[in-house]
Amino acid sequence: MGIKITDIIIHIIKSELDVPFAFSQGWVNKRSATLVEIKTSDGLSGWGEAFCQGLEPPEISAAVISSALKPLLLNQSPLDIEVLWHKMYNATRDFGRKGSVISGISAIDIALWDIAGQFYNQPIYQLLGGAFRKEIKPYATGFYRIKGQGEAKRLAEEAVTHFENGFDHMKVKLGFGLKDDVECMQAIKNVLAGKDVTLMIDTNHAYGTSEALQLGQALRDYELRWYEEPVVPENVNGYVELRSKLHTPIAGGENEHTLFGFRNLFENGAVDIAQPDIGSCGGITATKHIINLAHSFGIEVNPHVWGSAIAQAASIQVIASIPTTHHSIFARSPILEYDQSSHPFRRELLNNPFNLKDGMINVSLQPGLGIDVNMDTIKKYKTN
Repeated sequence: MGIKITDIIIHIIKSELDVPFAFSQGWVNKRSATLVEIKTSDGLSGWGEAFCQGLEPPEISAAVISSALKPLLLNQSPLDIEVLWHKMYNATRDFGRKGSVISGISAIDIALWDIAGQFYNQPIYQLLGGAFRKEIKPYATGFYRIKGQGEAKRLAEEAVTHFENGFDHMKVKLGFGLKDDVECMQAIKNVLAGKDVTLMIDTNHAYGTSEALQLGQALRDYELRWYEEPVVPENVNGYVELRSKLHTPIAGGENEHTLFGFRNLFENGAVDIAQPDIGSCGGITATKHIINLAHSFGIEVNPHVWGSAIAQAASIQVIASIPTTHHSIFARSPILEYDQSSHPFRRELLNNPFNLKDGMINVSLQPGLGIDVNMDTIKKYKTN
């Protein structure tokens, strides 16, 4: 008969934060995750995650998985990953294509790749064609607000902490008003003077095109690696205008889905760097599609990562497999987003959490995602 899917278990986990923090779109009072555990007839099980984008309730993608996707997958072979991806996408096309439906597909897809890796006794990067790199440079995403505005001094101190913790790449969350943004960046630049640190900025689409342009021009001399989500994802023309008027590379795509959505960005020349979130864009399968499409346009792919340790593990495997876009002996490689905000579902979720070694993250050589999920953590935080 061969290996079959016997069950799909959904775990909704939540944890209230002792100290809420803000990004430009709102206050984060708790961290949530929608995890799936797929069981098979031969005893293998795989883990996946539907990324809760922004302030998305985890119950939305959980409902998609239980109501629309699980019935399609029971008794199917988990090794038919591409077949099952298209089966799920085609079945939900009329009410999906974006958002939480694709996040649900993403979770299942990641778990299927985890199972396939265990079945073939290979890490996922090997199934994707091999690793271009066995270690990945992480960058610290942080600089969230605790009060809102007027926190330049505290954010500068945070930058020093990240540097002391081994990060030489940092992404600063902006979008709290142009004056406040510039003051924060100046304070951060001052404390990092003389240190070999590369900065990126992310406004989480807080501004319209004109304000976004003003910010980019004000930070012209910062030599930013990229300017992320400068305008709302629907405003493709705004992306195009900013890319034409700023010398800083424009990045986006964490709120875009599948190769169909990214095709629109690429054909319009909207981004220099594409940032699909593997837990949201359609999983590892869709990310593979997007990488190939981006490569044909000469666009770099640097996945967005803000989920739990399961999303981190999937991202590490995929980043290992991404070819350099512009080949040279000193070609620039993709880097791993390493969120520094409060999140109990990272280190606590795994019995073998990820650690920095000499400022780098080693790619797991273990089969599948290479993770050992701590079920006690899931039981502690599970709500369903």
